[in-house]
Amino acid sequence: MATTVNQSTVSPNTTSMMTIASTNDKPLNNTSYHIALLVIYSVVLICGTISLSLMMRIMKSSTTSTMSIAVLNLIFTHFIFLLTVPFRIYYYATNEWTMRYGWCKIVSSMIHIHMYMSFVLYVIILISRLLTFYHRACHVASFQRIHAIFISVLVWIILLIAVPCIIHYKYGDFKNGSRTENNTCFQFGKNIESAKVFNYITSILIIVIATVLTGFQGNVLWVLYRTHREGCTSQQEFGAQLKSLCFALIMVICFIPYHIFRLYYLEHIADLQSLNEMLLSLTTFNCLDMLTFLGTRTCNICFSGKVG
Repeated sequence: MATTVNQSTVSPNTTSMMTIASTNDKPLNNTSYHIALLVIYSVVLICGTISLSLMMRIMKSSTTSTMSIAVLNLIFTHFIFLLTVPFRIYYYATNEWTMRYGWCKIVSSMIHIHMYMSFVLYVIILISRLLTFYHRACHVASFQRIHAIFISVLVWIILLIAVPCIIHYKYGDFKNGSRTENNTCFQFGKNIESAKVFNYITSILIIVIATVLTGFQGNVLWVLYRTHREGCTSQQEFGAQLKSLCFALIMVICFIPYHIFRLYYLEHIADLQSLNEMLLSLTTFNCLDMLTFLGTRTCNICFSGKVG
């Protein structure tokens, strides 16, 4: 009996202490996530800006091909995203969002727009390289530079019209219980509850397409290596396909792990929002993809201003 009484008297105190401990752990965990995110976005902003600056200097001498137009679109996509990164850094440094709620939604959505636009452009670049390699010159030649420019302009017009409407009416909709509270931001996980099927399909498509294209690109390099052996590195085609393989590997490294996690996250949204935000931030390292163009010739162009 005495033991029972002691347990009953101790249990409330123990429960209250556990409650206090758990409430103290939550901000601690959030703080640790914020520190990691602060470091990640700072590195992405600095290195991404340097990468784009070097690439823009290179592209001034090569803007006539459809491939160059695709790369320019990729640069523009990175540039728009990098404009929003300082706001993320400010939020994770101060642990509070002091700007308008609408701007929070825009900054939050840009990381998703950047990821999906980058993926689409990677796919276009890789398919163009593969078509060129497999001697389907008629398909490539028919796609003139003016067509590439027209499609690029059309896509950006659609994005500039559609995306603001979606952000305003759907993304971060407070009716779904996702409106920011207590000066917090980037917590819009509940918004995808009504679009789970679409998110599942999108993640699976990205995983499959990235894997298949990487396999094809690896096969192209293997064929070129078997054909030229030791002299393959001096072949211009080999260098071009090697850069394409780098783009494919960027998709594999930056996008596939996150979308594998996302398939699990869609069933545990309430418990994994902070982890999702951190893993999502790792996809932004694809901003460094322009570094794949750097080489001896590239350095000469950048630092001497001469095209070899």
